[in-house]
Amino acid sequence: MKNGVRFSVVCGVACAAVAPQFALSQLYPAKPIRLMVPQSAGSATDTVARAIAQKLGERVGQQVIIDNRAGASGLIAGEMVAKAPPDGYTLLIVSATHTVNPSLRKSMPYDAIRDFTPVTLATGQSYVLLAHPSLPVKNVKELVQLAKARPGQINYASTAAGSLGHLGFELLKTTAGIDMVHITYKGTGPALTDIMGGHVSLLFLTVVSGLPQVKAGRLKGLAVSTGRRSPIAPDIPTMAESGVLPGFDVSGWYGILGPANLPPVVTGKLNSEIAAILKTPEIRERLAADGSEAVGSTPDAFAAHLKTEVAKWAKVVKAAGIKPE
Repeated sequence: MKNGVRFSVVCGVACAAVAPQFALSQLYPAKPIRLMVPQSAGSATDTVARAIAQKLGERVGQQVIIDNRAGASGLIAGEMVAKAPPDGYTLLIVSATHTVNPSLRKSMPYDAIRDFTPVTLATGQSYVLLAHPSLPVKNVKELVQLAKARPGQINYASTAAGSLGHLGFELLKTTAGIDMVHITYKGTGPALTDIMGGHVSLLFLTVVSGLPQVKAGRLKGLAVSTGRRSPIAPDIPTMAESGVLPGFDVSGWYGILGPANLPPVVTGKLNSEIAAILKTPEIRERLAADGSEAVGSTPDAFAAHLKTEVAKWAKVVKAAGIKPE
């Protein structure tokens, strides 16, 4: 085969492969998109989902419908999206719970990594380690020293067993080599009431929820849970800055997934549109009001984040001896 003929054949095959993708990129979306929300209307997850959905609909010229399917720690909505056609018309917003579930559930209706296509990490959120004023510590280093001197005598609250706040304490315990007692509450309200009343000593809470109590002097803010300081609480150091917890990072977050095998052009279009939305001052301010920071990552970066989180929480759950439900 002569070079010219060979080139023509290769070019023809390449063009044939690219043509459908190009056509799809021009046509998508041709109908409304459904964004599955694994929490009820009015929840924090729902708030972030609606902020993104409204602007995404305006940008792509199609309605983005919010479909709230609460229950089973997100498994109901997750299964629906995992089994949906990979055409870009059924998406899922997930939180850190998505990467914790595989370690806390005996059985899963889907694989949290393999059965989804990452689109973007949308937001990040810091937690603050709160302490009752009666606890004689001013920072995390002193807390670790006190806990080592009083093993099993300091208690901490969580808003639910297996929640990010609970696992944050388990990570603290295993990282620092300390022993503290876990007390579970049903929701933020009861946990916050009891720490303010001195019935428990410690609590991880989102910065936006805990900061008012710190500013009012009702609770002490020992540290934020993320690898860098929170922009809304710049005076509170990170856990790692304590000098005893290098690399400590517990972050709340939200991200967008599609079913596995989502066409690259669809993934790319969704990623670029959502990233542009997250850069707008309006959305940044709206998210900041709820304590979240806009992120907007690449699909590959979000995929790496998901794998890291699944592995991290699997180690924490195993070390803590938490039994899957």
